[in-house]
Amino acid sequence: MTTTQTAPVVPDFGSASTDRKLAIICSKGNLDMAYPGLILANAALGEGVETHLFFTFWGFDMINKKTMADLKFTPVGNTAAHMPQGLTPMPGMTAMATHMMKKSIAELGVPEVPEFLQQIVDSGGHLWACRMSADMNHLTEDDLYDEVEGIISASDFIEKTEGAQLLFI
Repeated sequence: MTTTQTAPVVPDFGSASTDRKLAIICSKGNLDMAYPGLILANAALGEGVETHLFFTFWGFDMINKKTMADLKFTPVGNTAAHMPQGLTPMPGMTAMATHMMKKSIAELGVPEVPEFLQQIVDSGGHLWACRMSADMNHLTEDDLYDEVEGIISASDFIEKTEGAQLLFI
């Protein structure tokens, strides 16, 4: 009896390089809402995905030179803060919660927002500011983190990220 050997079937997952794009809209400026977009952008860049972040509304605080290093974590109304909600509006609670969150993040070796933005840019990520948000806040490119590539309209962002997977945070 003869046996015939066949070559194993190996799936083709494509080449190591990718033509994928990820567009992340960062709309929140609280410390706890800044990190999801930054972490996802960093992960995508690590996988070779072209990555664009668009900062709009309160997300502008992440790229505003005056506010980016001093984002706060406000536990009021945030049931995931694991604090009794009756205590959260008390004086000093935002400062304490912010300190605790920054400490936890630092213990994991995750950089603070300005350093994380620089890491994203150094890895090839693109940072964009929303024209409407800039106008609403009377801000110019001089007010923004130096690595922001420009203040653009929402339409311009959609054009730049054509075909991208879109995340709204």
